[in-house]
Amino acid sequence: MASDFLHRAFRDQAAAFRSAVLQAGPNAEVSTCPGWDVRKLVQHLGQAYGRAELSLHLEPGSERPEDLRPPAEFDDVVAWWDERLAILLQTLSTMDQDRPVRSLFPGGTPKTWTRRMAHETAIHRLDAEHALAGLGPDHVHDLIFDPELAADGIDEFLTVLLPLGDWAEQESEGKVLFHAPDAGRAWLVEYRPARPPLAGAPTDAALEVDATVAGTADAVFRRVWGRPSTAVVTGDAALAALAAGR
Repeated sequence: MASDFLHRAFRDQAAAFRSAVLQAGPNAEVSTCPGWDVRKLVQHLGQAYGRAELSLHLEPGSERPEDLRPPAEFDDVVAWWDERLAILLQTLSTMDQDRPVRSLFPGGTPKTWTRRMAHETAIHRLDAEHALAGLGPDHVHDLIFDPELAADGIDEFLTVLLPLGDWAEQESEGKVLFHAPDAGRAWLVEYRPARPPLAGAPTDAALEVDATVAGTADAVFRRVWGRPSTAVVTGDAALAALAAGR
């Protein structure tokens, strides 16, 4: 996906997040992040921005930088978040986009960090909108993400983030098809016992799968990130549920 598109998406989602949290107020419950209020949500995203900005100055394979300590008072938290965002955007816009840097996954560059922060901000913007509307954890908010952005978020989650972590004790086996027809995209995830899943575009039109997750790109994006969604799951629901980030 074009870097300019993701830079714009990052800025747009950050602006929408800021508006929602200011309207919701610091003590509003974030039902989609159990145990969090809006203050905690802003602190978390500011820490993510700070960690990303520090990582951009580190070599690949470096240790994860320590999280910055956010303020406690809400007005100070928002100002701190503003500062973290501005510094990160400045760094991302001035670096060589293909320079190798420290990342959560192999092949990290400023370009991949822009992608990561655009989608991190988008999903937490959704959390903020839930808090603002006072919705419970099972209600689907009427916000609709752009299909191109949502499809890229699905792709990042399934092909880049899902295989990370410790799969050594995972015994599930089978194939799950994720389908977002409005974006013209589909992904096949193959789970293998004690190994990271394989994910990518399906190549067999007559493919047999154990489960399918289908809906708009917006709905599937929410589904893979563990948020309330209208995506339809058929087949092995437990296998489909393995792709549910936070």
